[in-house]
Amino acid sequence: MMDGSSSTSPPDLLSSPNASGPATGYVHMEDGQANTNHVGGIGSSGLVHFDSIALDKARADDRHRFDGMGAAGGDRDGEQQTYADPSILSSVLTADCISDPVGFYVVCFVVLIGDMSRGCMFPTLWPLVESIGGNSVTLGYAVAAFSFGRILISPVFGSWSHRHGYSRTLAASVSIIFVGTLLYAQVVNVGRPEFLILAQMVLGVGSGTLGVTRGFVADVTPVRNRTTYMAWLTAVQYAGFTVTPLIGAGFYRFFSQEGRGINAGLFVLNEYTAPAYFMGLLCIVNLALIAAFFRDRTRVRNNSVKRKSKKQQSIDDFAMRTTAIGITVYDACILGCLLLNVSTKGSIASFETLGIAFAGSHFGMESSVAGSIVGICGTIGVVALLSMGGLAKIMTDIQMIVGGMIVMFISVACLLGLEEGGDNPTWRYWLAMILLYSIGYPIGHTAVIGLFSKIVGRRPQGTLLGWFASAGSAARIIFPLMAGYVTQLASIHLVFIILCVVLCLSILFTMLARETLGNLIR
Repeated sequence: MMDGSSSTSPPDLLSSPNASGPATGYVHMEDGQANTNHVGGIGSSGLVHFDSIALDKARADDRHRFDGMGAAGGDRDGEQQTYADPSILSSVLTADCISDPVGFYVVCFVVLIGDMSRGCMFPTLWPLVESIGGNSVTLGYAVAAFSFGRILISPVFGSWSHRHGYSRTLAASVSIIFVGTLLYAQVVNVGRPEFLILAQMVLGVGSGTLGVTRGFVADVTPVRNRTTYMAWLTAVQYAGFTVTPLIGAGFYRFFSQEGRGINAGLFVLNEYTAPAYFMGLLCIVNLALIAAFFRDRTRVRNNSVKRKSKKQQSIDDFAMRTTAIGITVYDACILGCLLLNVSTKGSIASFETLGIAFAGSHFGMESSVAGSIVGICGTIGVVALLSMGGLAKIMTDIQMIVGGMIVMFISVACLLGLEEGGDNPTWRYWLAMILLYSIGYPIGHTAVIGLFSKIVGRRPQGTLLGWFASAGSAARIIFPLMAGYVTQLASIHLVFIILCVVLCLSILFTMLARETLGNLIR
């Protein structure tokens, strides 16, 4: 940072916008005094609070003060000084606090609704498929259609967020989810599996804003605490499809009782449509929150270039070495992380496809009971996600990946060797769900995300994270279809055997490559 004597230094956000005016600064501190010797004027102790109104005024001051100066400042001590665009002033200059907490809460609600659109329907999806004459293959296509819609639209929403801003993009996505809920509610009237697949695809299209929401969080959070906020966003997403089955199970249990439904022509309210109408109401609430409280901003690309340290240069030199298969170490590790993403996402997607049907055929459980078990285990998984920070202090990403996948392998193995019928001990289903949804997947998969981001490092993360998300969505398409076809043509036990093999290979790869992976993130 340039010293205060420079004529082109950025405004001091710890002072009043107008020295002769009211003593209202851009920020104020509690339990500590501002110390301008620290970067950004942040003291060694104390909590920083940012005044959004004053920050808005700062943007206007900057436009007037630095008009015609361009994006870059002068060169001092051999380093290029770059001034942030005023539209992201509240993000760049934030030290410990999120600059738009209300926007963050609204974005979390968008993420929650996006994954609720499959989680809330999870307990009733298999009974609905059976009621319209479908089978396990139909169920596989219905589950895959959601991810297919998401993978189709994700690049489009990413482009919209840069061109039109976050507000319009998020409002468009929630509106599409609303349309999808209406289509889903009409499946019982249409009675065709193809229509269910269409409704699922529309819901997937509407929920394709994961990259956009992560971009927003990156824009409004300080670098030092960004991982924490990303973990919270991931926890909200995970809660959307693992905890909200409790809601779907509650609707199924209530409306499956005789005389509790409504049938008035096109409007049918029963155990299959109630989750869809509930989701529709939440979409309306979300749209109202976006219109009333979401402060729009244009997504900003950060093109600043920083000088590499000697440590980073040595890491980059190691990453550019050529491996025995003809690609660089960096490319090999990126490919490996994509495959780890596929194996973890694919395993959970297979359970998402067959979990309810398996609980009924092998344990005699009703859909509402099986859905409640998944919801309870998902709730524990959210707690595990929120504790990732503490776990990361005692374990590396690689150790968490291996540990998580071993737990996932054990959960799948718990379901091998069971006979079809209701005589199997239910504790084995409980144990499998706890290990998968509460421990293995949330810890292992989140560690894969962290490892991938660290390997990417200083390179442009947007595009590569897009590929990472696309690989996960592809797994959610391929594995459900595989599970449906294998169950229909052979048996569900063969699906579990395939998952065990995939997880074993993933564990083996990670163990063999642990030293190379460690060198890239040291």
